Amino acid sequence: MLKSHYVKPDALSDAELARATLLGVLERIGPGASLIPAAAGVSSATEPSPFYVEILDGRVGYLRLGDLSRNNLGELDAALRQQLKDAGIKTAILDLRATPASSDFELAAEVIKRFCAKGKPLFTLKKAAGKGDRMFTSNMDPAFQGLLIVLLDESTSGAPEAIASVLRAQAGALLVGEKTTGQAFEFSDVPLRGNSNGVVLRVAVAEVALPDGGSMPREGVKPDIAVEMPDAMEREVMRLSREKGVAATVAETERAHMNEAALVAGKNPELDALQAAQRLRAAGAERPKPPAIDVQLQRALDLVTTVSLFETKRAQK
Repeated sequence: MLKSHYVKPDALSDAELARATLLGVLERIGPGASLIPAAAGVSSATEPSPFYVEILDGRVGYLRLGDLSRNNLGELDAALRQQLKDAGIKTAILDLRATPASSDFELAAEVIKRFCAKGKPLFTLKKAAGKGDRMFTSNMDPAFQGLLIVLLDESTSGAPEAIASVLRAQAGALLVGEKTTGQAFEFSDVPLRGNSNGVVLRVAVAEVALPDGGSMPREGVKPDIAVEMPDAMEREVMRLSREKGVAATVAETERAHMNEAALVAGKNPELDALQAAQRLRAAGAERPKPPAIDVQLQRALDLVTTVSLFETKRAQK
């Protein structure tokens, strides 16, 4: 009917209809399959994302996982068993925002084991018709069992999504940040025969099944507490944290305020600061940029404070 009625019937050749059918199928099955440039299927040298640890306010262990690699896993072990343990830290924030997309689910399971009780099922990597399914179970005592918060963003993809979901299900972790990509699959890149467009077919060959038997959400992992953060701000925060430490990205500069010393001296610091800013604007000076604040990490720290206050109140009853 289209061929007989469309104003440009030549545009509906068998080849064009076949191409449209393929694109429609790929759109319907979402991230499960896609056509990608051939170069994207070849691993290339990228800037490494190292592991980072810092103790914030003497009470919270901040752990930025970085690349999902054996080296960073060893760094995580050292941080959990030495720095956090020696400091008596009972709360940890695991930051997955700087963890690139990965399909290394074996390493993902190793990360999860550091926080889950021994013997707990973690997840199953399920393939078509159940052929070659792989089940991952914690076979070690956890290195950390306190309050755990996981930071996510919209680029969190693949195995890191499984880490976040399983830690929520099996370690009671709270997720803070943005919804993830929804690509917790094991992919295989298939070259196309007779292809001259420089693309390959990337197809999901296995998906993650959670301990309760359900699949990972196709629309992405939703955080328990949603906190949006512009990409540019996140990049600036990461840069600043590498230079000055993570604490510098959550400590706001104290503004001038009235105090007893100012009253005795007959001054008003708030008014003085306002007048100084007005003079700068009148002179054509650029307005100073606001400090880069990691709002997602700040919300996680606020959550830690809230939970601590609640537990203190409950213990007093």
